[in-house]
Amino acid sequence: MAIPSPSSKRAWHLDWTQYIFPGPTRRFSAEELARGGLQPWPRGLDQYAFINAGLMVVVSLLNSVSPPVMASMAMLSIAFPLLAVAIGRWLWVQPSRLRLNVAGQLSGLGFVAYAFGIDAIGLERKDRFVLLLVAAIFLVMVVVGWFAVALWRVQQIEGRLRELDDLEAQKRLQRRLATAQIHPHFVFNTLASLTHWVETQDARAAPLLKRFSAYLRATLPMFERESQPLSEELQLVRDYLAIMQARMGSERLQVQVEHDPSLDALLLPPGSLLTLVENAVTHGIEPALAGGRIGVRSEREAGHALISVCDSGEGLAPDFEPGLGLSNTRERLLALHAQARLSLSPLQPKGCQALMEIPL
Repeated sequence: MAIPSPSSKRAWHLDWTQYIFPGPTRRFSAEELARGGLQPWPRGLDQYAFINAGLMVVVSLLNSVSPPVMASMAMLSIAFPLLAVAIGRWLWVQPSRLRLNVAGQLSGLGFVAYAFGIDAIGLERKDRFVLLLVAAIFLVMVVVGWFAVALWRVQQIEGRLRELDDLEAQKRLQRRLATAQIHPHFVFNTLASLTHWVETQDARAAPLLKRFSAYLRATLPMFERESQPLSEELQLVRDYLAIMQARMGSERLQVQVEHDPSLDALLLPPGSLLTLVENAVTHGIEPALAGGRIGVRSEREAGHALISVCDSGEGLAPDFEPGLGLSNTRERLLALHAQARLSLSPLQPKGCQALMEIPL
């Protein structure tokens, strides 16, 4: 849910309801509180309440030391801070205007009951005055403190929600930028091949154009998605490999795809499997004079989905360093599946395997 901008809020002194029913006007849903209200209660507020109560008791005892007053002061020094902290924690969980006013009104009723109780005990007038004055001052301090806590808490949750929204927007932008970097060279090279075949009236131009059109129609929506099912990702891979077979020749590029249908709905970052396949073709098969084979496989094993891309090409160079496409793919995979893994390993006698392990 979007957070209203500060400019859209009416100034507090122009809102007549604040003079009758004061407090924060923002109301948080349970989802917002679970998302942005996880900060713990500040322990320093407990100490602040008890220290102030103790100081007020000490100051009051300087004016009266009668046993009834001392007993009442001891009770106040314990009961008032406990009550203040308990209600403060209640407001911390849900800092609403309703809760703040309920707490204030109940405290006022409690003060009235306390005043009648003090009067019924039969204390001297001076002692009654001291006890009521201390209770009144402490009550005002507590209510003002609740008001400050509620307003501070609302601003804290709003700030956290804004921070999370900005962070999520930044992540979405990063994912889109990473998706946009997936296959520009492949698109340009395929267009160059198409142009050449059309100019030479090569019979391969029409099938390649059909496959390429299907590929582009499927890849364009990736820029708006944060994830897509494995079944759709595999269709992209099949279209890509069909195009590369048309360009390189089926003898030079052999393809094998094995897929467990029970993993159709498994979500992947858009273009992630396609990136691994493109890397295998670009860095494994194309540099090899004799070409090679690309194998794509998905399966379940020990509570994990294993998705592998194997090639029989040149393999990993001794000084191999992951490129931008592979690094982006790993980051996007971890953003979608926190416990996932993406690894590269050499194959014997030659070749390379890229493996995604995703907990189910």
